[in-house]
Amino acid sequence: MDSRRKPPAKVSAGTGSVGKAPAPRASGARTPAEQPPAAQPTSELKSKRVAGAPRAGRKPDHPFVTAFADYARAECHLADNSVEAYRRDLRRFYEWLAGRNAAKLTVHELADYASWLHGLKLAPASTARHLIALKLFYRYLQLENVVRDNPAELLGTQKLWQRIPQVMTPAQIDKLLAAPDRNKTCRLRDRALLELLYATGCRASELSDLRLRDVKLDAGHCTCSGKGDKQRIVPLGARAIEAVKKYLSDERPLLAAGRTPAPEHLLLTRRGLRMRRERIWELVKIYAAEAGAHPDVSPHTLRHSFATHLIAGGADLRIVQELLGHAGIQTTQIYTHVDQSRLKSVHKKFHPRA
Repeated sequence: MDSRRKPPAKVSAGTGSVGKAPAPRASGARTPAEQPPAAQPTSELKSKRVAGAPRAGRKPDHPFVTAFADYARAECHLADNSVEAYRRDLRRFYEWLAGRNAAKLTVHELADYASWLHGLKLAPASTARHLIALKLFYRYLQLENVVRDNPAELLGTQKLWQRIPQVMTPAQIDKLLAAPDRNKTCRLRDRALLELLYATGCRASELSDLRLRDVKLDAGHCTCSGKGDKQRIVPLGARAIEAVKKYLSDERPLLAAGRTPAPEHLLLTRRGLRMRRERIWELVKIYAAEAGAHPDVSPHTLRHSFATHLIAGGADLRIVQELLGHAGIQTTQIYTHVDQSRLKSVHKKFHPRA
């Protein structure tokens, strides 16, 4: 069987109509770009609603944006959160286009888009991600033979300063983990949630996706699925195991009662549904405020603290990289600058005038 890629369907980058390659047209006939979008099968519409469908009151995504999102998810194996972030960035790009044809833009016109983004007062990291999404999008258009050259590749991106992450002290962590008291509903679940965040260094999305089968309490570890569905095994400490066991025996059966089929995710809402990452963020913010922590504390703060405390305790940087699921050691190295005690000890040991 010929395994070569089939030639893509012709799609107008400016108007969003989808169809087969146009045949020679008679005089006065409308071009495919002038034709209204063709009706789509119900099954196709249903699948689009499931994966990134527009909310009520928002215009449907341009067909190229939808096709790019499918390509990024299926062929590039990007995480769902990354795909949705790129989808949002491209919606903003088409908002800036205002009906113009993306395939006919020059690098000078795309430079105006970068200026427009700066005018929105976005954070530097957000602006950089918008431009990265645009470059990936134009590479996709090249792959589909919609554009011949990629003008977005010539756009420069702002060099970002590498900020030292915010971390909590072990005493602050203890206070945060003790915040879910007896007066709280679902206090056992919330205590298990906080313990797992600090014990594993998981991202909020990874904890949200954690299933019962991923947690091996007897073996003392859990399996996390990170960006791009990369799996890693992370050990669990005694306190985290105790908190999860207590939650599984005393509270989770009540949350899962009446749900058919039985929920497979570890952390459930009061309705027995999977706890979304947004709710995890909200709970961490609530308990951080009750513990008197900095208002910027988030699930990622616990991830930063996890890595920093490991390095402060003498853990090898490569091991910390594996536990965090970082693709490169450069990302993990930032934590060596956070631990001031380690820097001071190295300076004292090796500097001739320390």
